[in-house]
Amino acid sequence: MPRKAAPSVNEDTDLEANDLLPEKENDEAEIANLNRMLAATLNYLSDDEVEEIDIEYLLDHTEGLREWWDRYRESNRKEIEEEIKKSLGELSLKELEMIREQIKEKQD
Repeated sequence: MPRKAAPSVNEDTDLEANDLLPEKENDEAEIANLNRMLAATLNYLSDDEVEEIDIEYLLDHTEGLREWWDRYRESNRKEIEEEIKKSLGELSLKELEMIREQIKEKQD
């Protein structure tokens, strides 16, 4: 029986396409991608010509970094929600009412 051709993944496909790779290859590709983004970030941070660190510049000019950051932040959403719930008991009634008003304004 003929074998199926292995899916090809080129460099400009997004990270979801890596789901087609076997787990070990996918992990290695993810590690390589993270290493590349870390190196780009450290190069930027260690550049003596950079007078003020601009996170937006870094996110815009490091391929894949903004997408990774957004996924990371979303994955920590539950943890943030739990921290907020725990801290609500320590707030005064006035502070809670202010927060409620801000939430209502955002929903409108």
